[in-house]
Amino acid sequence: MAVEPIWEPSPERVARANITRYLHWLRDRRGLRFASYDELWRWSVEDLDGFWTSIWEFFEVGGPAPGPALAERRMPGARWFPGATLNHAELSLRRHDDHPALLFGNEAGELGTISYAELGRRVAAVAAGLRGLGVAKGDRVVAYLPNVPETVIAMLATASIGGIWSSCAPEFGVSSVVDRFAQIEPRVLVAVDGYRYGGAWHDRRDALAEIRRRLPTLEATVLVGASGREGPPGRGDPAPASGNGVAWDRLLAEGAGAALTFEPVAFDHPLWVLYSSGTTGLPKAIVHGHGGIALELLKSISLQLDLGPADRFFWFTTTGWMMWNFLAGGLLLGSTVVLYDGSPGHPDMGALWRFAERSRMTYLGTSAAFVLASMKAGVEPARDAGLSALHSIGSTGSPLPPEGFAWLYEHVASDVLVGSTSGGTDVCTSFVTSCPLLPVYPGEIQCRALGAKVESFDEDGRPVVGQVGELVVTEPLPSMPLFLWNDPDGERYRDSYFSTWPGVWRHGDWLEVTERGSCIISGRSDSTLNRGGVRMGTAEFYRVVEGLDEVVDSLVVDVSDPGGEGRLLLFVVLRQGAELDDGLRSRIRAAVRADLSPRHVPDRIEVIAEVPRTLSGKKLEVPVKRVLAGVPLDQAVSEGALANPDAIRQVVALAREPG
Repeated sequence: MAVEPIWEPSPERVARANITRYLHWLRDRRGLRFASYDELWRWSVEDLDGFWTSIWEFFEVGGPAPGPALAERRMPGARWFPGATLNHAELSLRRHDDHPALLFGNEAGELGTISYAELGRRVAAVAAGLRGLGVAKGDRVVAYLPNVPETVIAMLATASIGGIWSSCAPEFGVSSVVDRFAQIEPRVLVAVDGYRYGGAWHDRRDALAEIRRRLPTLEATVLVGASGREGPPGRGDPAPASGNGVAWDRLLAEGAGAALTFEPVAFDHPLWVLYSSGTTGLPKAIVHGHGGIALELLKSISLQLDLGPADRFFWFTTTGWMMWNFLAGGLLLGSTVVLYDGSPGHPDMGALWRFAERSRMTYLGTSAAFVLASMKAGVEPARDAGLSALHSIGSTGSPLPPEGFAWLYEHVASDVLVGSTSGGTDVCTSFVTSCPLLPVYPGEIQCRALGAKVESFDEDGRPVVGQVGELVVTEPLPSMPLFLWNDPDGERYRDSYFSTWPGVWRHGDWLEVTERGSCIISGRSDSTLNRGGVRMGTAEFYRVVEGLDEVVDSLVVDVSDPGGEGRLLLFVVLRQGAELDDGLRSRIRAAVRADLSPRHVPDRIEVIAEVPRTLSGKKLEVPVKRVLAGVPLDQAVSEGALANPDAIRQVVALAREPG
């Protein structure tokens, strides 16, 4: 039976979409006409020079595009816009008026704003302060900060100097922070000594002291927020006890009145360093450039997400996830960027939906896990919160199942674009994403992103349509990493992305491109459940198992031996009061047999307290599988990369017990 769209854009919405304006611009300026999104996408990935030059000029990045967009068309090693100079912070602060640049809230219900004019003044002051601390072009400034305005200000100030930014959330453990920051030898650390989350104050003074001790290249620390144990960060700014510390407020005061200036840098000058999850060994330190990130975020946020100067753009994220960097990209378009500091589930699962009402956000970005948790908690946002300002909801982090789409349209808003997306830290954007011109099909991602030559490869490296294969990118993207830090000959870079098919980026996801051009992600290709030759992504499995009322979360691991049937182990987190008795075990197995396949019925089902996850929220399927195959735990996963280290020990211990 043919799948019907769950939503379609109205003619009025299509007419006012940014991408429609872009199509008219291409027609009027370039004489190019495209009858469909698919035609536009094909042009954008075949004429890379024409497409990315058009993005430069359409978004008025800096006059006529200088020379060819792509001087060397190869992967890795593509060279974009040689000779061009710009500055990401300058592009982010083109607006100078009283329009809100940042709208920020927290668990206490407080809501504040900073205008573009005031943001520019604070960035100028902090940049002057950083220069006074010795920061120059190419130096690294790192942050141990929550999702608050100071983090955005410090990032822009660093970029304005030509410094290189990197951040971790304050819930990261000491080893995890040091594993990341020590690689890039930072000069200045901007940090809090505590933060509020889940209704409680979390003291990080000891952790901060240890981080500073283990970063020998630090010359100064800037302390943001309260040293007292009550109240959210931002209340009083005592300087750290050591001689090389300065309080944030003092930095602002001493730099007050400084001129807002920007260091012109090359298109490929490093902007920031992001990190892979680091489940094995040190996290990869991924370096992105000023120009590549600016063009990619302008394209993605404007043309795919359909945001502009009148929008209030929100994504629930921490500063340790690429979505924070992506969210800050809203400033490139003059939008209002909405920040939230706190737990999405405190005091209950309705908190973010109420924040959406208070902030009047027009775009709410979240994760599939949050949508499903809201659904299970029985939250009724359409009834309990005024969400009339919303025109779109974004979902990422893991595949959003069809019932997640259905719940959003029934219980949140009936006329919004639900845009499921999938991409990666590696490129700080989405490969497959949303489009305001296209219908939404439940369980599917609307399209491949403009400029991203995304294909699905079979085992022989041939592109396939209508069947699951490896997600690959066969042409360069401007936001692909410039390089990995401490990888002078590029060997780790090539091994990470190009070792399967030379010159082709293999991302590690299972992807199906449908006949109509939509996309379905079915999990990580390295955690595939291969039972008797029947391969299945873990996302499909979780959709069925977590569809049962009693199951809150789950982890499935295939420990099959090569060439033979092994064991399929399922670990479940149950809602309060539920019990894993024979009846529930039977219902789980029956659901898997009916909805997936008899070959994927788990051999064992065990209860756990929580699913082991990385700090960025990814389930640890592959590390568990490696430990059960005999790899020592400390070699299979870096403990500093884990959100809950005890959880993986519980899973491994249970798995090793006689079944």
